[in-house]
Amino acid sequence: MYNFTVIFEKRLLMKKQTRAIHSAFPKADAYGALSMPVYHTAAYEFDTAAHMADAFTGKVIEPDYSRVLNPTVMFFEDKVKELTGAADVIAFSSGMAAISNTLFAVAAAGKNIVSSRHMFGNTFALISGTMKRFDVTARLCDLTDPAQVEQMIDESTCCVYLEIVTNPQLEVADLRALSAICRRHGIPLIADTTAIPFTEFNAGELGVDIEVVSSTKYLSGGATSLGGLIIDYGTCPGFAKRIRFEMVFNLGAYMTPHVAYMQTIGLETLDARYRLQSANALDLARRLTTLPEIKRVNYIGLPDNPFHDLAVSQFGPTAGGMLTIDLADRDACFRFIDSLKLIRRATNLFDNKTLAIHPASTIYGNFSDAERRDMDVSDTTIRLSVGLEDVDDLFDDIRQALR
Repeated sequence: MYNFTVIFEKRLLMKKQTRAIHSAFPKADAYGALSMPVYHTAAYEFDTAAHMADAFTGKVIEPDYSRVLNPTVMFFEDKVKELTGAADVIAFSSGMAAISNTLFAVAAAGKNIVSSRHMFGNTFALISGTMKRFDVTARLCDLTDPAQVEQMIDESTCCVYLEIVTNPQLEVADLRALSAICRRHGIPLIADTTAIPFTEFNAGELGVDIEVVSSTKYLSGGATSLGGLIIDYGTCPGFAKRIRFEMVFNLGAYMTPHVAYMQTIGLETLDARYRLQSANALDLARRLTTLPEIKRVNYIGLPDNPFHDLAVSQFGPTAGGMLTIDLADRDACFRFIDSLKLIRRATNLFDNKTLAIHPASTIYGNFSDAERRDMDVSDTTIRLSVGLEDVDDLFDDIRQALR
């Protein structure tokens, strides 16, 4: 049997990719399983009443009921915690669950959230619509303009919220500048970092207080399961306690053990898959700029992209697997999508397969024309999530669909 103490000490010196694969279990498995077993059980027995009381009141962190703590999910959380250097990580049933639990934890009636119109449709609807019913208002501004952000903040602001690469506008804000503003006002900077994996950069070092991730995307290993993560860097007093002992307990959106098992396996191959996906996206974006039918290629990995230099300074040399193209009009977009033979007509991001969608008519289909204009979601835009296929095949499919 392995000496888990020795393994842990050695892992402190290992690179992230190695550490993502080699993780010691909290307790040795009776059969020496190489992967954390799936604990498909609801409740757990305790030796004494005092031990049970300590677990239920949080004096010891041990599973008591799988709706709030489960060994398989805890193992996944601990892996992410070690890779990010976070103070705590909590896994949820979806990315939207992670976002909504985070915002309900920091907000209260009479508070406001400073954010942008440039974000995923359901997140925008949550912040500007659903939370308004609970007397939490949205203050929307240009997050790439720090002066404008500072003007929006007042004594009732509970956080600044953004996506590090907006979907589908592909806008990048200066996280260090926003963090400095948040520090001056004593509020947390909350960032959805789904677009670039946390193995590529350190959000905490850029000043992010709370990171939310849709683990459905890169982490799941090819859209195998739905999940979300809250990554807490310990700089927002009381947040971790409220999430663990109020939101998880009372809202019931904790990740299931089987999903945690699948996403733990996905995490082991994340680095290899991501590097190929981002390389494919860059190669494809370069090729697409040569096609006259395409009016615009938007990808932050292209050197002439207005956010390229900032993205490199924050996230490193890779730019993720999401890009957009613009065609002549909506009809041209629909004809193009209908003509694809290899690329799939589907939503989701960062699947192993390349996916195409027309955001204006789908993700933003229930918004008015005026709202879509305000959000810079155009009828001419197609979003591509680039997968693991050979780029030659992807480029050939796009050319034949255009022509």
